[in-house]
Amino acid sequence: MRQIDLPLQIDRLRDLGADFTALQVTVEALNPQPGSDLLKEVGQQILSIHQLVGRALIRLSVLDGSQYTAVPGSLFSLAAFSKVIASASTAASQLASAVSENPLEGAVFVGGPPPEVESIRQTRHAEAAPVLKAALASAARHLSLSATCCFNAASGITSDVTECPEHRPELPQLKLAQYTALELIAQGGALRYVGRKGAARVQGGDGKAIRPAPFAVLEEHHLVRVAATTGYVGQDVTVSAAGRLALAFQKPPVSQPTVPGAAPKPSNTARRLR
Repeated sequence: MRQIDLPLQIDRLRDLGADFTALQVTVEALNPQPGSDLLKEVGQQILSIHQLVGRALIRLSVLDGSQYTAVPGSLFSLAAFSKVIASASTAASQLASAVSENPLEGAVFVGGPPPEVESIRQTRHAEAAPVLKAALASAARHLSLSATCCFNAASGITSDVTECPEHRPELPQLKLAQYTALELIAQGGALRYVGRKGAARVQGGDGKAIRPAPFAVLEEHHLVRVAATTGYVGQDVTVSAAGRLALAFQKPPVSQPTVPGAAPKPSNTARRLR
């Protein structure tokens, strides 16, 4: 039984679901009018779907045979995620049918029938348009279903390990400042800014600054995720699956209270003066 980083797999399932959703939006925006433009656009989306199917197969292979299969409820989540392969492949098939139904332009053999007149061409395009529209709509629905399966699998894995303490992943014990920073980032809207000299600062969605030391610990243990961006635009900072599990499993650390009336310990200088 292979030992894998389950929180990391949860994050990657969610990333895959987000990419399926983005591709669904792209397919829905395609203009189903026959012609060379449709052929070019549909062809690009078919390639994109096959790439996502490949990623889904990798995720399924990693989860299969891992320690997750011993967790009660894992069979349901794995079976649900396996539907991504069929659903996404159906979406690619629907787009492939649009390629087949898209009227093409070309010349006939020498001595063959005369080239079709413009009225016949327009008729062919008019007849193909609703067929192409239906194929694209079906592909978009199957991409939406693929995204849903990815998100459901990620939620299922999270629920399974949350409900079974013996199968929970090992997570660092957070100190108060680290836990507070993680809670602030979990509220959403956190950004990291990198200056010209490489110095970085992080602020929460409410504008409050997050100290570098606690954030460095969160980043080191992969409890947060920083979006890759270019230039000097703020990078989105979000809580990873491991970070959310840490918030769910751990109680907020309590700072050491000050005893009322207790005199402060004398400093080294004070001791020497004595």
